Amino acid sequence: MAVKKKIAVITPAYNESECVEELAKRLAAVFDAEPEYDFEAIIIENGSNDDTMDKLLKIHESDPRFKILQLARNFRMDGGLTAGLNVVDADAAVLMTADLQDPPEFIPEMIRKWEEGYENIYGVVTERNGTGPIRRMNSQLFYWLAGKLTDDRIISNASDFRLVDRKVYETVRSMDERNRFVRGLFSWVGFKSIGVPMKRAPRFAGESKAYSLKVLDLAGKGILAHSYVPLRLITMTGFILSIIAAITVVVLTVQAVFFGVPFPGFGSLICVMLIGFGVVTLLLGVVGEYLALIYEEVKQRPNFVITQKVGV
Repeated sequence: MAVKKKIAVITPAYNESECVEELAKRLAAVFDAEPEYDFEAIIIENGSNDDTMDKLLKIHESDPRFKILQLARNFRMDGGLTAGLNVVDADAAVLMTADLQDPPEFIPEMIRKWEEGYENIYGVVTERNGTGPIRRMNSQLFYWLAGKLTDDRIISNASDFRLVDRKVYETVRSMDERNRFVRGLFSWVGFKSIGVPMKRAPRFAGESKAYSLKVLDLAGKGILAHSYVPLRLITMTGFILSIIAAITVVVLTVQAVFFGVPFPGFGSLICVMLIGFGVVTLLLGVVGEYLALIYEEVKQRPNFVITQKVGV
């Protein structure tokens, strides 16, 4: 009798008390509908301050396929996913959110693509439900900018919701970076990949934890961690400003020799100074952001801290 292949579902849950029971119910239905595979779900309790952990323990007691990693505090989505990837041992892993915006019923479609030989199958969001215009605008701006700065390595509208083969997640797991942008890491490693169109459902219940400032911070780190273009823009800006300054000096010198010194414009001088200082400050800010990323790397702090394992 052939040994069944094993698929593990990894999903971080932060204050998802209202969602985890429905998540378990729908995942169990998917597991039962695919009897040719062995399934497990690794739920990462990501430092919740509600009763998410209590409900997860009850779910584990009723269905041992659901296992729990409890983290010492909230390490955000990417820290939770990294924790799950660190302990998983399966032929393939599915990464998804716990709020059911990533519908579990989409997993069989990913499995079919895996059976065809694809090793990195990710959802491509064609429609976002339950999100405001600001969040949608932020997403579109991020993907456009990330694509331009990374030579399209970060695919437009690609989701964290994906199925990856063992060789893919083991490669990402071996990358010991502190500034984790998991979506970008899976894009960077390559392998045989395909995007599958999907509609993103609204949250099943509760409030979104993806606040605009946190999302923008993650987006900024994701771009800087995968692109050197901003640093190159500093060099280009300095080069262009130097050329403009040299041309200006030549022009003013010629005017002074042939036409005399014009009446000095105090306002124009101040404007030029302010613009110059603004550009320099902006460029120093870009350098500072990269230094901050380097600072996080050299400290070598872990991406997550596990306080309890249940069934893992």
